[in-house]
Amino acid sequence: MGDWWQRNIIEPGKLPLLLALAAFVVTFVVTRVITRMIRAGKGPFRNIETGSVHVHHVVPGIVLTIIGGFCAVAGGQRGFGSATAAVVFGVGAGLVMDEFALILHLDDVYWTEDGRKSVEMVVLTAALAGLLLLGYAPFGVNDLNDQETQSRGTALVTIAGNFLLALIALAKGKARIAIFGVIIPFIALFGAVRLARPTSPWAKRFYRRRPRARARAQLRAYHHDRRWAGPSRKFQDWIGGAPDAAPDRALERR
Repeated sequence: MGDWWQRNIIEPGKLPLLLALAAFVVTFVVTRVITRMIRAGKGPFRNIETGSVHVHHVVPGIVLTIIGGFCAVAGGQRGFGSATAAVVFGVGAGLVMDEFALILHLDDVYWTEDGRKSVEMVVLTAALAGLLLLGYAPFGVNDLNDQETQSRGTALVTIAGNFLLALIALAKGKARIAIFGVIIPFIALFGAVRLARPTSPWAKRFYRRRPRARARAQLRAYHHDRRWAGPSRKFQDWIGGAPDAAPDRALERR
């Protein structure tokens, strides 16, 4: 069955990636549905606890990711074993990335503003996996023809150049553009030539004595956030659920 799919439906060798991506997305969606039901006190689901310890789903996620990863390495790219390993890995990765914010902050921030980072990373991961599934190769190597690919010098220059552009975009505070730019060179170039975010390392280093550039960066960041922050928050709330309201610090001090 797996061989038939790879011969007739998708590009050869891409079935494990397709299965892993599907398992990743489905696991995230199911997990968010369950956690939102637990939060609302509906349904048969409850938090898993051993004594006073709350066992987060990142724990079985890490175990499944390790098992799936090792099995995938041992099983190659074809056959039932490879497909099974891809599904196990996708399920584990979905559980882990759903609690990315917890790992980042080392705190249970699932239903806080900081917890939005988990949704952002899941969407970003799924998008990158989708690009790889469609045939994009990291660092723009897919743009090289057969003759250029055989030339190690051309391939290395292409990889190094695109990686440098992605690093510049990252230093300018454009993390999403930098990550996507690793896959699509034009995006990295776009992020590298535009103004940096005012709080980025690039702005602190190169705009310190350039008040005009610093003012332009602040104005552009203000207009960008004003235009896109609202829709982005609504999209994240629709996917992962709205975070709890932040406590009033003034009331806490009374």
